[in-house]
Amino acid sequence: MTGKSRVWSVVTSKAGLVVLTALATLAAVLLVQNWVGTEKKIEQQLPRLYESDDREFRRSLSSLLGPQIVDGNKVETLLNGDQIFPSMLAAIRAARSTITFETYIYWSGSIGREFVDALNERARAGVRVHVLLDWVGSLKMDQAMIDEMKAAGIQVERFHEPHWTNWNKLNNRTHRKLLVVDGRVGFTGGVGIADQWRGQARNPEEWRDSHFRVEGPVVAQMQSVFLDNWMRATGAVLHGDAYFPALKPAGDYAAQMFSSSPSGGSESMQLMYQLAITAARRRIDLANSYFVPDDMTIRTLIEAARRGVKVRVILPSGHIDSEVVRKASRGSWGPLLQAGVEIAEYQPTMFHVKGLVVDGMFSSVGSTNFDNRSFRLNDEANLNVLSPEFGAIQQRVFDQDWARSRRITLAEWQDRPWSERVLERLATLLHSQL
Repeated sequence: MTGKSRVWSVVTSKAGLVVLTALATLAAVLLVQNWVGTEKKIEQQLPRLYESDDREFRRSLSSLLGPQIVDGNKVETLLNGDQIFPSMLAAIRAARSTITFETYIYWSGSIGREFVDALNERARAGVRVHVLLDWVGSLKMDQAMIDEMKAAGIQVERFHEPHWTNWNKLNNRTHRKLLVVDGRVGFTGGVGIADQWRGQARNPEEWRDSHFRVEGPVVAQMQSVFLDNWMRATGAVLHGDAYFPALKPAGDYAAQMFSSSPSGGSESMQLMYQLAITAARRRIDLANSYFVPDDMTIRTLIEAARRGVKVRVILPSGHIDSEVVRKASRGSWGPLLQAGVEIAEYQPTMFHVKGLVVDGMFSSVGSTNFDNRSFRLNDEANLNVLSPEFGAIQQRVFDQDWARSRRITLAEWQDRPWSERVLERLATLLHSQL
């Protein structure tokens, strides 16, 4: 090798080292930005100032958290795919002016095909259709289906699809499930657009979930929550009578559409749950598919149990799509079980319900899981209803699910094998991402 060659080799090797160092630094920065939240966490329990049926509780839900609770709503409970999908598709097929649709999971399959066909038909008929799909949640959706929708005139966007301008937001997903038709009929809950949700939860191939059909003034709030992410994804504002018509009372329920996002108050969803649990006097029924509570949430539930509140929690059994979440969850049960919290695992199939009922008076249903990802990383949306009638319905549904679940005792939890304990400890290392 000549002298010049040796010099050039040294220069190029140093340049390569500089490039590699720069790339490694960039990767580390992006990792930190995506994995570590920038906002302060709630670190103290809320003082107990009122109970769930006090007027102060309603005022706090409206004033402290917002938006305002509005009267005059009708909310229909839909159980499992055999009730949920026909109702949603019927509303889409009846659309006359606008359809706005936001979801996390959208996979190819027979039900995905039905939704695409229904949306395409309405778009070709002149209905303005806007579809917002989470990029991660729709990875299993064939691109051909998206191309079909666009060819039919549907505006389709993928939320936080990787691009050099949004690398620091890749860990922020929209987990919201919202469908609003003509600005008058809304749907929300836990269901995704995939064949796993078909059926009636009779076997492991038919997931258990709940969804809700809504009419009345609160539908305008649902539309606003959709618009929040639509503007972030497109920069376009949807407004006017076609999206926000004047809404008359349709029922007797007081409700609010509550949302959270890392870009605008990631702690608000957890704060809402804390407020409701702290206000409980007699009973807390919590159903959740991904239950990985932090220390403060555990303390809040324990405090409720110690003051005499009956606390029951339904979680998935071995039928779950994330075994890591299940391990991390089970590792946190000890203090809860010792305090008298009752925990049971749903046996027939994957349990994907997300719901909270406090004293049969306050109910919160929607997309939010009881974990750090929902509380601090994802965009979420829950329908909160203040109504003893609606609460009674949700408690009956909870009791039906409880009857199909197996209760876990403290002795059983304490006797689990050491191998399980090791896996649980390893799973908790990912707590911030679960």
